[in-house]
Formats: sequence, structure tokens, C-alpha cells
Amino acid sequence: MFLFTKKSELVTPEEALPEREDEMRVPERHAVLGTPLQPPFPEGTEQLVVGMGCFWGAERVFWQADGVYTTAVGYAGGYTPNPTYEEVCSGRTGHTEAVLVVFNPAVIPLDGVLRLFWEGHDPTQGARQGNDVGTQYGSAVYWANDAQREAVEASRAMYQAELARAGYGEITTELAAAGPFYYAEDYHQQYLAKNPNGYCGLGGTGVACPVGLKTA
Repeated sequence: MFLFTKKSELVTPEEALPEREDEMRVPERHAVLGTPLQPPFPEGTEQLVVGMGCFWGAERVFWQADGVYTTAVGYAGGYTPNPTYEEVCSGRTGHTEAVLVVFNPAVIPLDGVLRLFWEGHDPTQGARQGNDVGTQYGSAVYWANDAQREAVEASRAMYQAELARAGYGEITTELAAAGPFYYAEDYHQQYLAKNPNGYCGLGGTGVACPVGLKTA
């Protein structure tokens, strides 16, 4: 990613940058899947917003999965409406780099999406992911409804137990109800499809997440 001043402490609402009135313009279609990036989405699909560090590699994790209808990158969990990438990287918006995942639960259930999330990064690192340091790189899950909340919280508990057995510390992932999702700039959408040799800072723990898996 680009070099900007990094902050490891969350900004307060009073300190956050002011609102930007204009929404970010994004492509109509996903560069890989060919599906719309913005709603309305087909009946029967569900949405989950996650943060796993740099959103370039995180988005690819999900668009490669069977049953995912569309993905988009953006900013979530903070205060400044319609921020730019530079503003988010300044640490003064409170946002996390996030991925919107729209999926067909008949093909990939929520547990499957959560397994990709937990295994795709290290959720114990706080305001960083690998060499990417700053509050925008934190781990996060923003649920859409109470059923998702229960599944998210259960999956966290299950994965925490597995991580502890492997010698990892406490999960630092932010778990919260979904607020506004602000789409990122055009060039960030499906970045690694447009730039196959582009930067990807993702690195999981190598610890399997048992959520949704049947045990003997």
C-alpha cells in the first residue's frame, strides 16, 4: 500500500475529519464476476462486511469463493462520511479498510464466509496486519442482523479456542452491527485482478477454524 502517516489509536468522533458530500463513484460491474457492485442485490442473498487488513488481498479471498455473488472494497466502522483513501490512511476518519461480501447462503453459508475470514488473516494483531500498521488495518466483522451476530460471536469463541491451543493471544477483532459502507475509489475495486502482481499483505495463522465443520 502507499505510505501515509499511520495511527495506532482510534480517533474520536470530535477529532474525525468532516463529511464529504459526494459519494464515491464506482464501476457498475465487478471486474471479475461481472455482477453489480451496488444494491439492489438479488433476493435470497446476504451481506457481511469484514476487515482483514489491506483490502486488496482481502477482497480476492471472497470473490474466488463459490457462492459469492459480488464483492466491493470500502470503508466502514468510522465517522467520516464518504472519505477518500488518503483520509482513511491518515487515521482521522475512524474507518477500517473493509470488504462487502454479498453471498448466496444456499451455496456458501455464513459459516463458510466466516471461515474464510478467520483463516485469511491473523485476528490477534490489533491495529495492524503484518507490516501494515494503522487503525485502518484492524480486523473487524460488521453483521447485518441478529442471526448473523450470534453466528459471528460463536465463531469467534470457537476460533479463539483453536488459536489459544496454537499459542496465539486474544482475538482483537471488532465485532459490531453494520453501519454505513462507503465505497472506495474505482482503482481499488478488484485491485489484484487489475494488477495481478500487486501488493497483498494477507497472512493467516495457519490455524484451521472449525466453524460449520461437522465433527465425528
